[in-house]
Amino acid sequence: MKISRFLLPIIVVAGIAVYLSLFVVKEINQAIVLQFGDPKKIISEPGLQVKVPFIQNVVFIDRRILSLDPAPEEVIASDQKRLIVDAYARFKIVDPLKFYISVGDERVARSRLATIINSRLRSVLGKQSLATLLSEDRSKQMDIIQTDVNTEAQNFGIEIIDVRIKRADLPQANSEAIYKRMQTEREREAKEFRAKGAEMAVTITSTADKEVTVLLANAKKQSEIMKGEGDGQRNRIFANAFGKDPEFFAFYRAMQAYENALIGGDTSLILSPDSDFFKFFGDTGIIKKQ
Repeated sequence: MKISRFLLPIIVVAGIAVYLSLFVVKEINQAIVLQFGDPKKIISEPGLQVKVPFIQNVVFIDRRILSLDPAPEEVIASDQKRLIVDAYARFKIVDPLKFYISVGDERVARSRLATIINSRLRSVLGKQSLATLLSEDRSKQMDIIQTDVNTEAQNFGIEIIDVRIKRADLPQANSEAIYKRMQTEREREAKEFRAKGAEMAVTITSTADKEVTVLLANAKKQSEIMKGEGDGQRNRIFANAFGKDPEFFAFYRAMQAYENALIGGDTSLILSPDSDFFKFFGDTGIIKKQ
């Protein structure tokens, strides 16, 4: 019983020592073993590891690709146009010892990187015009920024995987002025289109009226020509008929005259019985000469 009383504390202390001596490095981490703040060992492989309890401690550093989203930065282009640039970056800690010595932890590293990125944005994009920043050439400028940022980030044991612009907008005041100018320009174009449309409508209407007048005149002319030709042909027929039998032709024309003069209407006609108008009546005995 006395031996058990002495062994139990020893077992407990040994268990605590073993517990404090063992640590696990996950696949997403890399570890630095420190002894009184002095780095002693860097562990990059995942698994169960051992350290000296109470003397050594472990700092875990993320080995994944991390994202950085710095605050939007106002950039003045070479043509003095202002632009609000919202960029993001992806980075990876490739040298944990240099990272720990230079910045200590991830929070400080993010702050330093954000400052570097914003500085490089102003430096590189400030040499370009607004048109260039809004065109496809912007990707070339971002490659230059990534190279410059990566050069400085290597001092922290960090590799910059990518730097890109999420959004590039004009300041609110500039945007409103540009939108107003665009609206005015569109209204001016709309008025020009309406004026051209009205002019074309007048031209088309005038042309149509002219064509209608010409068509009617040509039709009337053709009609008169055809009517004249018909009258001429009729007169030739009458003339031929008159030449063949003048008495019958005279009789026929007289009958037409009687029809037009005596049939219908309220007109009174006073003529002498000796008039040539009634010569055919006399021959038939209808009117006898006195």
